[in-house]
Amino acid sequence: MRLTETYDNLIEKLKTKEQYFDENGDLLKSKVIYDSQNDSEEILELLLSDVKLSNTYFKTVKDTKIFLKDKFINTINHKEFFPSSYTSYLNYIGLSDGTDFIKKSKDVVLNFPYKDCILEGGQSKEEQSLKEFFYNETLANDEVDRLLHPKVFTNIRKYTKDGVEENPKFKHTDNLLIKGNNLIALHSLVKRYEGRVKLIYIDPPYNTENDSFTYNDKFNHSSWLTFMKNRLEVAHKLLSSDGVIFVSLDDKEAHYCKIIMDEIFKRENFIADICHKSRASVSNDKIISSNHNHILLFAKNEREVFKKRKQFGIKQTLDGFNEEDERGKYKLVPVDGPGGASKGNPYYEFMGITDYWRFSKKTMTKMYEDGYIVKKENSLQQKYYLEKAKQSQKTITTWWDDGFLTSSATSHLKKFMGESVFTNPKNINLIKRIIELWTSDGDIVLDFFSGSATTAHSLIELNNEDKKKRQFITIEQMDYIEEVTKKRIQKVQSHYNFTFTYMELMKNNQSYIDTITECTSSSQLIEIKNELKNSNFIRYEVKDENLFDDKNQFDTLPMDEQKEILIKILDKNHLYVNYSEMDDTQFDISDEVKKFNREFYEVK
Repeated sequence: MRLTETYDNLIEKLKTKEQYFDENGDLLKSKVIYDSQNDSEEILELLLSDVKLSNTYFKTVKDTKIFLKDKFINTINHKEFFPSSYTSYLNYIGLSDGTDFIKKSKDVVLNFPYKDCILEGGQSKEEQSLKEFFYNETLANDEVDRLLHPKVFTNIRKYTKDGVEENPKFKHTDNLLIKGNNLIALHSLVKRYEGRVKLIYIDPPYNTENDSFTYNDKFNHSSWLTFMKNRLEVAHKLLSSDGVIFVSLDDKEAHYCKIIMDEIFKRENFIADICHKSRASVSNDKIISSNHNHILLFAKNEREVFKKRKQFGIKQTLDGFNEEDERGKYKLVPVDGPGGASKGNPYYEFMGITDYWRFSKKTMTKMYEDGYIVKKENSLQQKYYLEKAKQSQKTITTWWDDGFLTSSATSHLKKFMGESVFTNPKNINLIKRIIELWTSDGDIVLDFFSGSATTAHSLIELNNEDKKKRQFITIEQMDYIEEVTKKRIQKVQSHYNFTFTYMELMKNNQSYIDTITECTSSSQLIEIKNELKNSNFIRYEVKDENLFDDKNQFDTLPMDEQKEILIKILDKNHLYVNYSEMDDTQFDISDEVKKFNREFYEVK
């Protein structure tokens, strides 16, 4: 029996009871629901009098019929809301406790269900006109384990300055470029890289009108937060004990993201909210023109990072060293103690001047005797030598106004690539500063929203400048990975001698999603629908006949809705091939690919 027929049949039966309709002939839902909640004999007798309705709203246990009250009420509330139907996942947006929407509950708490948000969009190419789809769904706990199981990597190629090496061996020092859903890719990295990543920098979609989270206006904020929460949780696992994470955002979601990061990384591990000037022009259509972005900085363990705080900073400006003595070039700097007593600076008289000082009287006396203290009129100053300055770092503040403009980054990328390939990339000097601040030789830097590959580009340039061997791991899902992300890294490779390995998550159901997205006609989509009918690729909740037999409910829908439905019903736990299934003959995986994966996952 088709869905609409079931509903229509129910309405006809209810029409035999005048108390359930008003003078205009409209169904009194509240009355029907109240009576059903109280097991009204009239309702029960009405449903039991019809075989089809009885089979729909009752189940038999040991010869006793049990009223499926919740199912019946859902039908009354929502014409097409059948718990076993694909439409129950499409026609209403909201959180459910399994039986009803939580907005009806008196015991509602703020919580985050495990929801994977599959992003088919986000940071897009400048000329990209393809409509981007954003799909989200709630997964059961037993399904999550399978979804996040390590996946098989395929299409593996090592790129060197001299060419491409097919079927390479895995090396733990390899720079990696990974294509695939970043949540799933991150979980695949955990086995090898848990606790080994020194720095994570990400520039995620900002949840603005220009990215794919606008697809669902009613749910986009909570979806974006959950999307970020899922990924930040696994990012936390990957960080080393002295590791840090930088998250670049604007005003729309930065403060909400901070709350989530407070939960995951703990408030005591928050280091700073860095604001950097991102635009020079003034937006006249705003009350106050925004010209900055936020960079949230958290540590895995702030205590571990604090121990090494003197290692962090930027290079000193080596200007003003105009004086010289037998020890070398120097400049004079103050020795008074800024902050006075509040900072614990000692107060005493020295060389006729009484003040708060940076050093104890004993230390000041020794420095004077050694020729480091100089009296200038009514002040004392110390000699600060150039050689010492070269070895020290400059402490930075939370306001970065150092020419990190997005417009400059866009121009630089266009010039570097020879064409406009990406909108609003990050400034390469901004990322170089971040990497320089917090990493040293041999450290791993991870970016799982690679976009145009600014992070990889910045790291390689910095390695060339300071002769260190940092390693990048970067992940990108969008198809522009070939023409933008990988191509940019290859162009960088033409200037510097390094290698990187490209690898993809091996697709399973994701291939269907790609095909559906690329369809240009309803006939193609109907053909895919019919192909799926007898497959094992669809979610078990929707394996009914409504989708496949009711042409009025699918075949006549607009293409966008058809695509949405088909993608919704696919089993997302099988987007990619699990490593544990690598030897399954149906996937036809080569011995070379198997060998690489065993090396990657450290399986003998």
